[in-house]
Amino acid sequence: MTRLSVRHATTYSYAKPVRLGDHRLMFRPHDSHDLRLIGTGLTITPPATAIRWLHDVFGNSVAIVCFDVETTRLEIVSTVEIELFPPERPDFPIEPYARTYPFSYSAEEVPDLARTLERHYPDPDHRVDAWAKQFVVPDGTSEGGLIDTAQLLARMTLGIKDGFTYVAREAEGTQTPVETLQLGSGTCRDFALLMMEAVRSLGFAARFVSGYLYDPAVDGAAADTVGAGATHAWVQVYLPGAGWVEFDPTNGIVGSQHLIRVAVTRDPSQAIPLAGTWFGAPSDYLGMTVSVEVTARRNAGEPAGSPAGPPVVPSCGQAAPVPPAADRTAADQPPAEAPAA
Repeated sequence: MTRLSVRHATTYSYAKPVRLGDHRLMFRPHDSHDLRLIGTGLTITPPATAIRWLHDVFGNSVAIVCFDVETTRLEIVSTVEIELFPPERPDFPIEPYARTYPFSYSAEEVPDLARTLERHYPDPDHRVDAWAKQFVVPDGTSEGGLIDTAQLLARMTLGIKDGFTYVAREAEGTQTPVETLQLGSGTCRDFALLMMEAVRSLGFAARFVSGYLYDPAVDGAAADTVGAGATHAWVQVYLPGAGWVEFDPTNGIVGSQHLIRVAVTRDPSQAIPLAGTWFGAPSDYLGMTVSVEVTARRNAGEPAGSPAGPPVVPSCGQAAPVPPAADRTAADQPPAEAPAA
């Protein structure tokens, strides 16, 4: 078990006071058998009028933050404490019929997997198809030239890590898979989308995952990972018997070790960590800064912080109580939480 703390801070700056509209936050990790959510916090400056919580169509936890204020600066800081329980090494008990490629999903699973099996981006010259097929090669240790399913996916994961150049990019949006192939470079979300569309071209069901990456080098250990200073993205592939398995093509990681799931979606556009509106002249916007810190908790006996529960604040559209003067830098009173991607 590994206990980790995540601090995700976003600051927007404006040349003169602008009126803030609603903002949508995805900062709360998926609580599961391999990830336990221990404590969360959410601080917003200037204070929000109200916060409303919901689950989106994929079951991700989303906070809608409402404002009734003008400001030159908006800062949103999410803190999360979790415990990870990943296996020491990837161990996927794939059903016998799916251990070699190709295979077909069961009739019971296909209706629920349908949209994650579909290609979402044009590939008129079949470049993604051709690139994906290079990894469909027989396993040298098997008789009869069989293609091992797990090895195929591992080869593709490492193929992206070794064959492409990671380049950080703050601009919004994601490159199409064809653009990533042409450029030979991209961000973690570009690589995740390329792999997702590539495995879909081979008949696998795949989902986009956004969250955080723990880099042991932050705490002084030897490591060779990239993408830990911001939100991170990777892929889940559905394998019968093993379920949704994590593949991080940016770092060549197979399995969930060091990966903190926040949002799981069909397409990258549905996993935006923070989005919102403001009202003013376009020239008023000065920029945005984002900082993500994921560190190991050194003293497991320390208090975990506020319990993981929804903040006690009114729903959007309802009047909010005015906090005491000493607390007016916070949008909500503890315990507070929010989901991130």
